[in-house]
Amino acid sequence: MELTTLWFGLIAFFWTSYFVLEGFDFGVGMLARVLGRDEAGRGVLLSTIGPFWDGNEVWLVVAGGTMFAAFPAWYAGFTSIYYVPLVAILVALIVRGVALEYRGKHDDRVWRRRCDLGVALGSLVPPLAWGVALAGAARGLPLDASGEYAGGVRELLSPYALLGGIALLGLCLAHGATFLRLRTTGDLRRRAEIARRRMGPPVVAVCGGFLAWTALSGGAGAWLAVVAGGCLMIGLLVRHDLLAFAGTTVAVGCTITAVLVSAYPALIPSTLDSGTGVTVTSAASSGYALSVLGWVALFFVPLVLGYQGWSYWVFRRRVAG
Repeated sequence: MELTTLWFGLIAFFWTSYFVLEGFDFGVGMLARVLGRDEAGRGVLLSTIGPFWDGNEVWLVVAGGTMFAAFPAWYAGFTSIYYVPLVAILVALIVRGVALEYRGKHDDRVWRRRCDLGVALGSLVPPLAWGVALAGAARGLPLDASGEYAGGVRELLSPYALLGGIALLGLCLAHGATFLRLRTTGDLRRRAEIARRRMGPPVVAVCGGFLAWTALSGGAGAWLAVVAGGCLMIGLLVRHDLLAFAGTTVAVGCTITAVLVSAYPALIPSTLDSGTGVTVTSAASSGYALSVLGWVALFFVPLVLGYQGWSYWVFRRRVAG
């Protein structure tokens, strides 16, 4: 296997891991204000992600860092074109992190309500913006012969990109609801189940439309899109907690992977000329650099996986609600 193909697969795995793990964090953050009827209830709901959310964000650093090192032209093109959404994501993550950390530092009702709002908004903006950016880049953008962006805002907010943002937002909500069913007991678990059932039809409609569009467009991600749709149905319909969470987990993972590989070997296809887009070959670092990165990944990736696996095992018990 060529090093460029191997590294593209690893980066796809890193991005998928980020959205699978951070996806339920975002979902819980958005649902806490809805399902928590009082400050205590919202505090219990947010405590379900307390041991995990900052560790889950490690995968964003890993994905972005390896993307920069292995495919610098891909990283440069993507971040420069989607500069505004990425800044919005960064600000939202900062607000959410501060709100989660400092919510319990001050015993004041107004303070906690503001923190809860910060968590909700900080959890809503990233999946919406990430979905728009990833779907739009994978579908193709107007790039000229030098690889520079030659379009405007309208090209960035194409129907497919907008639907991708709404679909990822819906997936995170469904993923968060199934996570809460798995992690809570009593009345909070019952409310999480009600939320899962109620959000089922609109989430299936939006995500199903996006996945169908992805599958009908062909490419390497077609079958992954079909699998994602089936697993989403399992996650929203079955009553077994663990199986439902596994369903939404696979749905999120397959959706992200389908988008990333949909145009492979192109990374950012050009809608102006098929020969001017950013490809795996044109964007990759030298073979020597990829080899060195491989040894670094061989050491650090198992370390991160081991640490996260241990933390999930330690905090596996349900939170009483």
